Amino acid sequence: MKLIHLSDLHLGKRVNEFSMLEDQEYILKKIINAIDDECPDGIIIAGDIYDKSIPSAEAVELFDDFLVSLAKRKLQVFVISGNHDSPERIAFGNRLMDASGIHLSPVYDGNVIPFCLHDDYGEVNIFMLPFVKPANIRRFFPDSGIVSYTDAVRIAIQNMPVNSANRNVLITHQFVMGALRSESEDISVGGSDNIDASVFDEFDYVALGHIHGPQNIGSERVRYSGTPLKYSFSEASHQKSITVVELGEKGCLSVRTVSLTPQRDMAEIKGSYNELTRKSYYENTSYQDDYMHITLTDEEDILDAMGKLRVIYHNLMKLDYDNKRTRHSAEVNGSDAVETKTPFELFAEFYELQNNAPMSEEQSALINQMIEKIWEGEK
Repeated sequence: MKLIHLSDLHLGKRVNEFSMLEDQEYILKKIINAIDDECPDGIIIAGDIYDKSIPSAEAVELFDDFLVSLAKRKLQVFVISGNHDSPERIAFGNRLMDASGIHLSPVYDGNVIPFCLHDDYGEVNIFMLPFVKPANIRRFFPDSGIVSYTDAVRIAIQNMPVNSANRNVLITHQFVMGALRSESEDISVGGSDNIDASVFDEFDYVALGHIHGPQNIGSERVRYSGTPLKYSFSEASHQKSITVVELGEKGCLSVRTVSLTPQRDMAEIKGSYNELTRKSYYENTSYQDDYMHITLTDEEDILDAMGKLRVIYHNLMKLDYDNKRTRHSAEVNGSDAVETKTPFELFAEFYELQNNAPMSEEQSALINQMIEKIWEGEK
C-alpha cells in the first residue's frame, strides 16, 4: 500500500504582505506531477488546508481544482482540518464526496470510523482525527479526567475501533513532543499543547500535520511531512518535500521523500549596500526573483534602501541592519524579546525572580492547566 503524505498547504497565506497564491498553485501542480510518477493508492492531507478559518474565494477555488485533479486519477484522498481551518467548513459535503474517493474529516463527535483500504496483505485502516483541544474531547467523555492535550488524544484514540491485527494509519494535526518548530507556526501556550508520542503506539504509521519542517518523531513511523512551501525565513534552509509511505505486510514500513522545487525560493543574505548591489555578486544567482531577507551592515542607514534594493531583488520581503547601533540596541533590550516568549515562560521567570527557585512539577502542571483554560475561553 503506497500513500503520499502532505500537510499544511496554508492556501491563501500572505508572507510579509506578499500573496503566496501563485506560488501555491505552482507547487500543487508539481505535487500532481509527483503523484503521477509515484502512482500511489491514496493521498493524505494532514490539516491546515487554508491559512484562515474563513479562506478567500481564490484559496477555496485553488483547493477545489486540486481535489478535482486527484479525483480524476481515481485516488483515495483523506483530508483533515487543522488548527487554522474551520472544521465545519472542511467537513461540508463530506458524505457526498465519499463516493468520489475524497474523504473529508467530519467535526469531531466522539466517534472516529476508519476507512478501509485493501491490498495483497489485507486491510489498511485509515483513521482521521482532526485538530482537537482537550475541551473538544472532554465534551464527549466528561468523566475521563482529561487535563492535558496528551490525555485528550489518548482518550480519543482509546475510543477508536483499532484492530491491532490489521495495519492502521492515523492522520492527525497536533504538536508532538520533540518536534522542531519554525517561526511561521503558532506559538504554544506554555507548552500546554505538547503530546507524548506514546499515545500513537497502536498505529503502523502516523501522518502528522502542524509542524512546517519535515521530520520524524522518534522513528519514521511517526512523521511530519512539513509544508510544501517555505513560509518564513526560519525555513530558508529547509528542503521541502512530499513523504511517500509504503506499507508492506504488518510490521514492514518504508518512508522516503520526493523533493519539491518552488517557483521562487526564500533566501537570506548579508553585507554592505555596495557589496550587495554589485552586479558580479547577484547576476549568477536566483536572488533577483527569490523572496529575500537582506541584512545591511552599513553603519549609516541607506536612504530608501528598500526601494533601491527592490530594483535588483524584486521580491525583497524583509530588510534590517546589523551594525554597532543595532547591536547596542539589542544589548539594551535583551536577547530574548518578551513578545517571543510564551505566557508560561514569562510566569516561570517571574516566579523564579520572586522566590529564588523554579516552580515544582506540580506547580508547573497547575499553571499550564490554568493557562489552557484561559486560552480556550479566549478562542
